[in-house]
Parts: sequence; C-alpha cells; structure tokens
Amino acid sequence: MADPHVALPHVVIVGCGFGGLEATKVLDGAPVRVTLIDRSNHHLFQPLLYQVATAGLSAPSIASPIRHMRRHQRNLTVLMADVDAIDVQAREVVLGDGQRLRYDHLIVAAGATHSYFGNDQWQAHAPGLKTLADAFQLRARLLSAFERAETLPDAPSREPWLNFVVIGGGPTGVEMAGTLAEIARHTLRDEFRRIDPGRAQVLLVEGSDRVLAAFKPAQSAQAQAQLERIGVVVRTGCRVVGIDEAGVDLQTADGTRERIASRTKVWAAGVAASPLARTLGVPLDRAGRVVVDEQMNIPGHPEVYVVGDMAAATSLEKDGSRKPVPGVSPGAKQAGRHAARQILARLQGRSEPPFRYRDYGNLATIGRKAAVADLGTVQFSGFSAWLFWLFVHVYFLIGFRNRVRVFADWAWAYFTFQRHARIVVEPRPGARDDA
Repeated sequence: MADPHVALPHVVIVGCGFGGLEATKVLDGAPVRVTLIDRSNHHLFQPLLYQVATAGLSAPSIASPIRHMRRHQRNLTVLMADVDAIDVQAREVVLGDGQRLRYDHLIVAAGATHSYFGNDQWQAHAPGLKTLADAFQLRARLLSAFERAETLPDAPSREPWLNFVVIGGGPTGVEMAGTLAEIARHTLRDEFRRIDPGRAQVLLVEGSDRVLAAFKPAQSAQAQAQLERIGVVVRTGCRVVGIDEAGVDLQTADGTRERIASRTKVWAAGVAASPLARTLGVPLDRAGRVVVDEQMNIPGHPEVYVVGDMAAATSLEKDGSRKPVPGVSPGAKQAGRHAARQILARLQGRSEPPFRYRDYGNLATIGRKAAVADLGTVQFSGFSAWLFWLFVHVYFLIGFRNRVRVFADWAWAYFTFQRHARIVVEPRPGARDDA
C-alpha cells in the first residue's frame, strides 16, 4: 500500500537554529511532510555559547538533541547532513553527498558564519564563536595560555601569554571580555605558583566610538565603566589592521599604529550570512544576507523563505514605515514562525499579514553582578540588570533539565567563583612553541 504521507506537500527546513526550530513547531500536526536538515544533531542555545568557551557551563547544558526534542512530531523527518546548494528552479536541495531533495515549500535558516572583512588569514589566530566546536577550541586556547605562562622563566616571556585581546565590542565581545577578567582575577586565584593570573590583561577593542552600539549611549557608557571596574582595558575608535600568531596591530582614528603582543585573541567583530545564500541566485546585501520581501520570500519564488541571520529583513511598523530586523534570537524565532504560518495560509488559499517584528529589548552581561538592559521604555544596569539577564536566559533555555542545570551551575559559581568545566582534552595548537 502506498504511503499516504507521500502525497502531502513537502516542506524542507534547512537549519535547526532558533528560526528553523520555531518553524518546525508551527508545522507540528499540519497536513504537510516536514524534513528538517542540519549539519549537527543538536539545537544550540547560542547566547550562552561563550559560557562554554569560558568554562562556566558544560556543552549539554546549552544544547539539546534535535531528535529527542521533536520526537513526538510524527510529520517530521530529521536528516543530519550538509546542504551544499539550493536549486530554486528545480525546487531541490542539494546535499553534501550529492542527493537531491525535492520540496514544495522551503525555509532556509542556515544562520551565519564569521566575517573577517576580507582578511580570512586572521581566523587561524583569532577564532570566533558560532558552534560548540568553536567553544571547545577557544576554551583550550584560553586555559592553555595560563598553563604556558606558568612554564616560562621570566615576566617578559610570559607577558604575551597573559595578554588577551577581544576584538569587537558587541554583546559577545563585552560578555567574553568581562568573563575573562573574572576568570583571571577570581577563578584561577591561588592555583598557580610562578604566575599571578590576576595580572593578566584583558583588552577589548572596538572600531566605533562606543561599545554595545545597539544600546543607548548612556548604557554604552555604563557598560564600559563596569568593564573597566573589573579590570578590562577598553579601546574604542581602534581598528584592527593586522593579526598574526604573536599579536595584534591596531590603528587609531588619527592613523597612529600600535602593536599589542598577545598569543590569545578572540574574534567577535563581524558576522556574514551562510555561504548557502550565494546559491539562491538572488540579491544579497554587503554582509551576504538574502534580501527578502515583507513575507520573508526571495524575489520570484513565493515558495522559498529565508529567515534569521541569513535574511536582510524589514518589519512593517504601525506608522507604515519599514525597520530592519536585528540579527538576534527573537527576530529569528518570530521570522521562523511567520514563514511557517505563511506556508499553512497559502495551502488554505489565504495570506498572512506582512511580517512585523516585536522588539523585546536588548540585554548584555558584563560580569559578576554587572549587566545592562534596554527594554524600550525602561533601561537599567548593574545588579538588577544582571539578575534579569540570568532569569531571562534560564527561562528561554530548551528543556527543564537544562534550566535546572544552568541555574545550579550559576549559583555555585556565584558563591564559590569556581568554573568546573575547565577540562582541556588537547592543548591548543602551537602552545608548546617558544614565545
């Protein structure tokens, strides 16, 4: 007997980030076949990825197996595979092994990758943070730097290993710099004999005139003051013009160049849409994102939707104007839900209103008892913002077990200053080379 499900419209979703996962939920129980494709087997709560990189949380605390999460969705098939291209004319998704998967409707939510602004050679020396593999690599680099410094005979040779440079003053860069300062001054205190981890320097470099540019100027100033209070050196108006194994070259607004000796650099300065966007054959913006219409469709193909970090999307405001949708998790979630609802509406012969983004505000944590919050009409900072940040992130984690685990880990770290996810399986490459 033929499978009755084969006759149902086929919806393919590429990527199980925030946008893809939300689209999958909306289509649960709908009269469609859904195929979800992702190169990994887990959904990652990316806002807390830096906590894995800095040994504050273990990987299972912020990642959940896709199959387990959606095990009750009977109209869903999950494929762990790479997607090499999308053939919009043939309505096929081309997988890494050459298979071609035909679709009736497609939601592309493949996310973003690091952007080094044409200097891809910098990546080997200043890794970014997008995946769990990135977090493991970065954690090894950070912890191995202290270990390497401990083996060296004098202060001059140790200094480059105890200089940490974070490039990019957005939320990821600010959170990373603040956490690194806390690790050096609190977590590692009394654990070394030949070095004082508290003397490590954490430098945050931002090309614009202030950190956290998405926040209001007053909050940016508060964030910088809180960073400096915990020992982070903040350099705004500085552009990175060179990165190699031994350090970073900076250039100020007046053209002055400066060399910072550092063996450990973190890239948090830019992102670019997944290379998959280029296979769609449609206009892209400067960041490689797909320019979509008010329904998240690409030009000429109402059956194809692009959401999340891949999309250069706008929101229809109440006054009739259009406002860019920020590249944050709420935007991806809302766009994913909208695309799925639009597919269901088309199957029923109707249409959804244009996409309208609901802005929940911005949050960024700086360190222990320090954060900034911008909720639109309300802004606050310090301890109250830090508590708010904690509870918001625990609330949006996937699964009750993860919420309990993260809350317990944070509570333990708060009272003891300890981070117990500090296992390095392999020292970072080059850690044994002479400085």
